[in-house]
Amino acid sequence: MAGPVQAQPGNLLPVPSGQPVELNEVLLDNNPGELWLRFRFIAPKIGDEVGRIGYDVAARDMLHLCQTLVIPYVAHHDLHPARVVISLSDRTVRFGDVAPDATQFFEAYRLEQSTCIWEEL
Repeated sequence: MAGPVQAQPGNLLPVPSGQPVELNEVLLDNNPGELWLRFRFIAPKIGDEVGRIGYDVAARDMLHLCQTLVIPYVAHHDLHPARVVISLSDRTVRFGDVAPDATQFFEAYRLEQSTCIWEEL
């Protein structure tokens, strides 16, 4: 069994699509009234145009990142989030900023018994 993915700045993370994905930041957010972990990734090849990585493919990558990066991170830091949000962006966008030219995909999960369960946002 492979060990957990180690995310280091500048390191590309392996995902099923093979697209380049890099961890941008992890945010602990209590603003929704409970702990949400936000894992924000840069994925410069995502988009709706021909030849780009679309949402359907990127969603599988986000689930993979949840299972291989988020689950070990949560266990290592002994966190108990109500939700985990994974976002992919084609460029760096500061959290909370409006960026209409940026492509961003989001998925939310709840964690149960070391498994990521998709949650509708």
